[in-house]
Amino acid sequence: MRQALRWPWPDFDVDNVLAPAIAVRVDVTGNRTEVPEHWHRKGQLVFALGGGVTCRVPSGFWMVPPHCGVWIPSRMEHSNIATANAWIFFVYIEPGAAELPDRCCTLSISPLLRELIIELSDCAPDDARCDFLGRILLAELPLMPVQQLHLPISSEPRLRRIAEALAESPADRSTLAEWASRVALSESSLARLVVKETGLSFGRWRQQLHLIVAIRELAAGASVQQVSADLGYESVTAFITMFRKALGKPPAKYLSDIAQNGGSAFVA
Repeated sequence: MRQALRWPWPDFDVDNVLAPAIAVRVDVTGNRTEVPEHWHRKGQLVFALGGGVTCRVPSGFWMVPPHCGVWIPSRMEHSNIATANAWIFFVYIEPGAAELPDRCCTLSISPLLRELIIELSDCAPDDARCDFLGRILLAELPLMPVQQLHLPISSEPRLRRIAEALAESPADRSTLAEWASRVALSESSLARLVVKETGLSFGRWRQQLHLIVAIRELAAGASVQQVSADLGYESVTAFITMFRKALGKPPAKYLSDIAQNGGSAFVA
C-alpha cells in the first residue's frame, strides 16, 4: 500500500510502527508547505526526489536539494519547509538500527538507495518485502557521503536574530557594522561572535545562506535571473560567479549533475 500523506497526519504515528525502517511519500500541493517544529522517537531521513526542502534544527538550517537527503537523529527538534510541488519521502529509522551520525547532516543518495526508498514507500510496514527492502536500505545508507550544505547557527540570541532576519529577507545587504548596531554590539565583537558560534566569517556565513536559498528556489523551478535578483545581486554574472566559486560549477550544471548522478555533484 503506497503511503501518500499530506500534513497533518491525523491517524498515523510513525513512532508506533516497529519496523526497523519505513518510508512514506509526502504530497506537496502547488503552495509552499511548512511542517512546524516537532520530533520523533525514530531518526528521520528527509529525501527530495523533486523540488527542495529546508530543514531547521537547533544548530542550523539544512538544505535538501533533489536527489539528496538530510539525516535528522532520533528525538532532535526540527521543522521542514518544502517548495511548491515538491516530491518528498520521509524515511523513519529505529534508533540503533544503522550506524548513522548522531548529528544532523546532508547525505548524497545513490541511484540504488533512491529506488529502495521509492519501493519501500510502496509496501506496508508488516509486509515481508518491506522488511527485506528496509534491511538493504539500512546497510546502504551509512555508506553515503556526507555533504556540506547547511547554515550553522546557535542558540546565541543575537546571532539567531540575525539568522532569522536574513532567512526572511535574504536580499538584505546590510553591512556587518549595521547588523552590529542593531544587536547592540561593536563591529569587532559581532565578527568574533559569528566566528565563535559558526566557524565562518560573517561574509562567508551570509554567502552560505544565499547558497541554501538559491538551490531551494532553483530546484523549485525559479530562473537564475529571478534568484539572482531575489538575493540582491547587482548582476546575474555576479551571482553565477559566487555560486561557481562556492560549489565548483554554475547553477544549471550543478542541478543537472545532481539529477544525473544521484547527489554526487556536491563539492564539500
